[in-house]
Amino acid sequence: MANIFSTKIEFLKGVGPVKAELLQKQLNIFTYGDLLQHYPFRYEDRSKLQKIREINEEMQFVQVKGHITKIQKIGKRLVVHIEDKTGTLELVWFQGINFIEKKIKTGQEYLVYGKPNYFGRSFNVVHPELELWSDDKQLSGFLQPVYNVTDKLRTHFIDSKFFFNAQKTIIEQVKTQIPETLPDYLSQKYRLVSKANALHWIHIPENEHQLKEATRRLKFEELFYVQLKLVSENRNHKSKFSGFVFNKLPLLQKFYKEIIPFDLTNAQKKVLKEIREDVTKGYQMNRLLQGDVGSGKTMVAFISMLMAVDNETQACIMAPTEILAEQHFQGLGEYCEKLGLQLELLTGSTKVAKRRQIHEDLESGQLKIIIGTHALLEDKVKFKKLGICVIDEQHRFGVAQRAKLWKKNEDIHPHILVMTATPIPRTLAMTVYGDLDVSVIDELPPGRKPIQTSSKTDAQRLVVLGFVKEQIKLGRQAYFVYPLIEESETTDMKDLMDGLESITRYYPEYGVSILHGRMKPTDKEYEMKRFVKGETKIMVATTVIEVGVNVPNASVMVIENAERFGLAQLHQLRGRVGRGAEKSYCILMHKDRISKDSKIRLQTMCDTTDGFKIADVDLQLRGPGDMAGTKQSGVLDLLIANLAQDQEIIKEARFCAQSIIDKDPTFELAENSNIRRHLSSLKTTSTNWSRIS
Repeated sequence: MANIFSTKIEFLKGVGPVKAELLQKQLNIFTYGDLLQHYPFRYEDRSKLQKIREINEEMQFVQVKGHITKIQKIGKRLVVHIEDKTGTLELVWFQGINFIEKKIKTGQEYLVYGKPNYFGRSFNVVHPELELWSDDKQLSGFLQPVYNVTDKLRTHFIDSKFFFNAQKTIIEQVKTQIPETLPDYLSQKYRLVSKANALHWIHIPENEHQLKEATRRLKFEELFYVQLKLVSENRNHKSKFSGFVFNKLPLLQKFYKEIIPFDLTNAQKKVLKEIREDVTKGYQMNRLLQGDVGSGKTMVAFISMLMAVDNETQACIMAPTEILAEQHFQGLGEYCEKLGLQLELLTGSTKVAKRRQIHEDLESGQLKIIIGTHALLEDKVKFKKLGICVIDEQHRFGVAQRAKLWKKNEDIHPHILVMTATPIPRTLAMTVYGDLDVSVIDELPPGRKPIQTSSKTDAQRLVVLGFVKEQIKLGRQAYFVYPLIEESETTDMKDLMDGLESITRYYPEYGVSILHGRMKPTDKEYEMKRFVKGETKIMVATTVIEVGVNVPNASVMVIENAERFGLAQLHQLRGRVGRGAEKSYCILMHKDRISKDSKIRLQTMCDTTDGFKIADVDLQLRGPGDMAGTKQSGVLDLLIANLAQDQEIIKEARFCAQSIIDKDPTFELAENSNIRRHLSSLKTTSTNWSRIS
């Protein structure tokens, strides 16, 4: 049954070897199955004609009919003039111009469709669709599918019209052989149309209802199989990889009774309970810990590490920067001292003699807790028995780097706790990190005051500088964050060097620290320490301060060119203030004229400090592919589903996948025969289990 879908695309009528090779190279379409799953990305109304003089900047696409009056080559482009009774429109080609020139003739009437661009004082259409008009021609209907194509394909006349005809041909051939891939009980529960109808209607819908039902069915199926894969992997991981059992807790009890200076929040307690369950079950923990900036993730990590030490194993934290590693070292050093535990720091800056001693102490098992950067990944770093590994800001580390830590033990893999302060929408976490168990700290410690955020234009700069001066006089400190270190010829963004000059001129009485990515680690550390001690009142920095820098007395942050930053980054930066008892402020400086998306981003920052709400808006604006860490995940090989728009479907799909695997992990039951048959037809390399293979 799968054979017809694996038929090479060159055998389809109208394709042939030349077009087949182009489709393979440009769009990875090799087989009938690949072509069927090359879905339209939108549908157009081709039932109307516009007059040339009616074209305006608001129109996304136009369709006009007229006579060609002039064809000329200008440099490397072909410019064609088409006229109707109301005006003239320029059509422009940059590729395939010899072919186009032979195909068209002056004096003949053509139908033109494309995107209008305002250029100079008139409109043109670049690489339009063009066909000869005849009086008996009918205009296409309202739901004309539009497919993704490249410029190279267009020059060989592989366009949306080609795909529409190819899909019609293929559906005629295969529609009786398209197998059902979902169990009947799921199709009935969600009133889903058959797979055969869905594929037919997605390419050739007769009305809105068919299109809606086809889209709903295909999205659910895709997300269901994505979740089925992730839930299966999670379950397999637990059965395949054993982990240390941490059931003794004397040191941890001492820490709770005598040392910890505050009560844990309910959210921290809930997460620690989840971790405790993981580390007593005998399988390797693989958990993602999400929590907003300042929510207390490090304390949860430290308590988890004490569980490891209590059970004769070692623990490590790996941080993405030396500054953050140093901060963890300083913050946890005091607790380790009171517990009588040796704590060491291993980074690129660690001196050779010290490094040698650390290596020896780790290998002998004398050193129980270590904090480090990528230096921990080196082959020379050997543990006697690594019980738990905490990875901070996990999206800064590649999958291969994380895997290296797993292999530090020969027999049992260490438990893995992955932490991120970049809030990830729950539905995205379910999909991108679906093979991890997800814990969320969704509560800030008591006494933390919300940060007051406002946006200001360059015209209000003097007022902002005056406000910062008032705050410094009250004993506070301030950050000024810049997108660039030095002036750039290609952009008009503010730069740190120019800003430093202005700030030292405006605040001559206050010391100023500087921090950016090109500085040597020792210089960064020196500048950071001056600011932490209060020797300098202002820190002028680039986004290197985004992760982990903790100065409770810094209560004001000014972000220059805030419109150029993404929401996640703005939220991370803002988290550097609001860490003490005083009211804190974040001021987003921006140009007078900014884009619609920039306005939404800045307004979102002013409206809320909830990282998860911000992440949801970010997902809507940017899409999942750009969000932190997701590019490393093969899961985002989606054909039709959209993680930003289909959150409700993801939740249902996850619920169904979980229920099925709990009841029938190997899909042996008769009611799951469609799943079993579909999975057995898949290529083993497929990352998306919903693909036809």
